[in-house]
Amino acid sequence: MNTFPQAKSLKEILAFIEEHRFSFVYISRENCSVCHSVQPQVQEMLKEFPTIHPIQVSADDVPEVAGQFTVFTVPALLLFVEGKETIREARFVVMDELYDKFTRVVENH
Repeated sequence: MNTFPQAKSLKEILAFIEEHRFSFVYISRENCSVCHSVQPQVQEMLKEFPTIHPIQVSADDVPEVAGQFTVFTVPALLLFVEGKETIREARFVVMDELYDKFTRVVENH
């Protein structure tokens, strides 16, 4: 299974958000079963949104990511448009709703 590119530091994530018009940050933890089941579904969905650039970070490896983005539960799915957080989903994600939100954001920017 392909996975999102992995971020190893908060600095790397912030630079990633800065350099892409649409950047998607997937925050997970190693022992999170929901994270591991949601991620392939989101990855498949993002194939339809080639302008959205994804990156994944484990809050276990980069604990400061939770504080930086005020994340209390994982998975946290954050979409940034031109550096500004536009969509935030966490824990239980309804894929159809997320797809609709992505569509609206991409079409309107």
